This record gives sequence, C-alpha cells and structure tokens, in this order.
Amino acid sequence: MSDRAALLKGIRAWLVLFVVCLVLSGATAFPLVHELRWTEDLLRALSAGEYLPGLTEWIGRVRAGLDEAEARYPFLLYGTDWLAFAHLVIAVAFYGPYRDPVRNIWVVEFGMIACAGIIPLALICGPVRGIPFWWSVIDMSFGVVGVIPLYVVRQKIKRLETVSAPAVPVPAA
Repeated sequence: MSDRAALLKGIRAWLVLFVVCLVLSGATAFPLVHELRWTEDLLRALSAGEYLPGLTEWIGRVRAGLDEAEARYPFLLYGTDWLAFAHLVIAVAFYGPYRDPVRNIWVVEFGMIACAGIIPLALICGPVRGIPFWWSVIDMSFGVVGVIPLYVVRQKIKRLETVSAPAVPVPAA
C-alpha cells in the first residue's frame, strides 16, 4: 500500500469514528426524558447513591425537571430536538473531508474550533444555569476528547498534502 493510500485509509477511519460518536451523542438528545428515567433507575439498582450521592441527586433533579417540562411545557424539549439535529447536520459536513481531505481540511479545523468552544460555553453558561461544576467538567470532556481524533486527522491530512503535492521542477543554474 502506498503512503498516500495508507494516509487516506487512516484519515477515513478516524473520520468515521468521529462521525459515529457525533451522531450517537446527537441521537441521545431525542429521547432525553426516557434516558434520564432509565439512568435514574439504573443508579438506584446499583445503589450508586451510597457512593455517588451528588450524581444521583443531580440526575434525580434533572429527571424531575424534564418530567415537569414534558408534562407542562413540552415545547421546551424542542430545544433538545434541535440540539440533536445540529449534531446530525454537523456529522454530514464531515463527508467533505472523507471524500477529499486536502481540499476540505477546513471542515476538520472548524470541528476543532467547535470542540474548543465547548470549554468557555460550559464555564460561562454552566454557572448561569445552575449546573454543578463537576457536570460542566464532564461536558468539557466532550470537547477535549472530540478534538483528539480531529487533531490526528488534521496531522494526517497535512502529511497527505505533502505526499500528494506535485514535484516542482528545480530551475537549472
């Protein structure tokens, strides 16, 4: 396998991993109310309250809020539908670098910027919305973890760019 083919294969594998994670994280925003109920039931079954009381209290509080929103203000949950949709749309954008990585490296760089933007968003909006700091750290980890495959992809695209670059003739002296 040529260097170019190996780089292309690696780029595509990392992009598929990133897109699958992006789609899964977005798709979980659709059934949020049910997921929180299942999570609370699971935490109870595992007696997690004994070991992680802050987590179980927080999940219970969020579940209660979502139950009330679903019962009295279901339109609020429309916001999480849009969050899910945004994840799916952003995932589609990564077809560009999958198809032609060098030409569409900007999509990967955009994704890296978006991952970096998660940190100030969590640090600013978390306290404003009454989110516990430890939960904001979990949210920020999505940006930190998400940027890793994108960084690897960007490095591979830069190498692919040099491998694919046409040779420039050197003028005779």
